[in-house]
Amino acid sequence: MSDTGVAATPSQVHPEHEDMPWTIDVGDHAQRTDSPGYVRSRQLMIELVKTCQPWSFGPPPYQDHHGGGLWVKSSGGWLLVLNGAGLEWSSQFCADPAKVDRIRQAAKTIVDAFPDTIPGYEALGYKEGRQILDTPISDAAGVATWTDSIFNASVPLPAPAHTGVLPQGGGYHHYPKPIVDIETFKHDDFTLFVTDGEGQPAAVAPVAPRGSGDSRVRVLMATPGTKLYAAHRQAHDAAQPLVLPGSHPLAQQAFSLQK
Repeated sequence: MSDTGVAATPSQVHPEHEDMPWTIDVGDHAQRTDSPGYVRSRQLMIELVKTCQPWSFGPPPYQDHHGGGLWVKSSGGWLLVLNGAGLEWSSQFCADPAKVDRIRQAAKTIVDAFPDTIPGYEALGYKEGRQILDTPISDAAGVATWTDSIFNASVPLPAPAHTGVLPQGGGYHHYPKPIVDIETFKHDDFTLFVTDGEGQPAAVAPVAPRGSGDSRVRVLMATPGTKLYAAHRQAHDAAQPLVLPGSHPLAQQAFSLQK
């Protein structure tokens, strides 16, 4: 296993699954190794995130999410913004070079708007940024270079936020991004991920401002196959939110840390 927290896999079709549930077949690809370009981009990412502590996603150690992050240097220091799309390592094998080049062009527009960025990379030892950013992507080799570059493999996440599964953590690889994002900005005494009556994870949010005395919650996510999921879908199909009263066990879990 590399220090990204992602294990190498043999060259064969293999199932991936989780308890949510889902099962997919992942196509054959060569055993994964850390390319020299990736090693350099990861070193740069770690140096950059050191300047941004405390980090919104949590403390180190960090795994490297291939999320299309763009580190730019403004007058106030380093800032991470997200490009329109990121390429997971295995997704490069189905990537259209022309479409990935459009991602590169968008990245170039953003990075070039912050002229201190590339010199900042170079000062930290990352010398290939300008060449990668300026080189059109027209083949698989170009896609591979982009995939492992600082313009794609660049989002530092603690393991729970990256690949974590409840109850240990709610990671982007397993839960919807709009919900996982809430973990980065919610009050510490509000419990986002709760457990339904069947012992399955769900996510809820308050329906009223803090201090209002209204303890109702809105269901944001429910585990497929549960009664809560069926109720959530029924409400969705009726274009209505599924709101639970403050007396409901999920609402009580959500606010249990508040005094």
